Amino acid sequence: MSASTWKLTLPCTRAEAEAIDAGAIEIDAVLMTTEVVEDDVEQWRLDAYTEDEPGPEMIAVIRALVPSAANVTPDIQQLSDEDWVAMSQAGLEPIREGRFIVHTEAHPVEPRPGERAFLINAGQAFGTGHHGTTAGCLAMLDRLAGESFDRVIDLGTGTGLLAFAARHLWPGAQVIATDIDPVAIDVTAENAETNGVQGVELIVADGARSPAITGSAPYDLIIANILAGPLVAMAPEIAAIAAPSATIVLAGLLTNQADKVRAAYRAVGCSVEEMDERGDWTILRLRAAAVPVTDARSDDAGRENWARDI
Repeated sequence: MSASTWKLTLPCTRAEAEAIDAGAIEIDAVLMTTEVVEDDVEQWRLDAYTEDEPGPEMIAVIRALVPSAANVTPDIQQLSDEDWVAMSQAGLEPIREGRFIVHTEAHPVEPRPGERAFLINAGQAFGTGHHGTTAGCLAMLDRLAGESFDRVIDLGTGTGLLAFAARHLWPGAQVIATDIDPVAIDVTAENAETNGVQGVELIVADGARSPAITGSAPYDLIIANILAGPLVAMAPEIAAIAAPSATIVLAGLLTNQADKVRAAYRAVGCSVEEMDERGDWTILRLRAAAVPVTDARSDDAGRENWARDI
């Protein structure tokens, strides 16, 4: 999100919140629904985050999602870059995915035997674990605990959470966390220190073609929690850094985008082994080709859209 982020808020009901399909609307907005009064199905809230001040057309589209607010004047605020993340994540309860717990300072937890807790506060990078894509990746990694991996890379690491989980599961592996955004790498470094995570190499890189990344290839576990467009565009370069029959975990794609992502990776020799649907979002676990594909070209125009704005 940019420094000119705007937030539009309308009341809604639980039924309306659950019926919202973020992938079915043709506006550039991030939608979040929240229970305002516990166990009251009539007291929910819809927040829409946009880079431009909402105009009449956008307001009409968002209002149509919550008919119960037809006569309510929307609350529209301009937010700073930091405010939108903090406000959207404030008050989040700890989550548990397999052996992992993710919490904020406001909600400390005492892990049970065998659990690993990570303190990830709201900040300027995406990936606190509360979004369905990140939580789904944590669950996917937890299910892979019985596998053995020597080289792991987390492309688009955000807060570093998935790289930290990989480091915990495979302490003997080389683990690399990369992001196109230097701020995300700074956040990851801070989170690593806070959580006592050591041995994760941090790299600022656009995609997977940086010499710092290709120099340590091939990887037998690749994690990419980005967005559908960049995932499709980057399929050839991700396949090129994958070891034969490597495991690839992809997330950040809406369920209605999954077919396009699967097709892009089938074209570079990958096969789908598992799908995990989390609301509107899908997490894919792929098996790379037994013989790596190295002669395909990435879509550079698509790669330029690599931005984490969910």
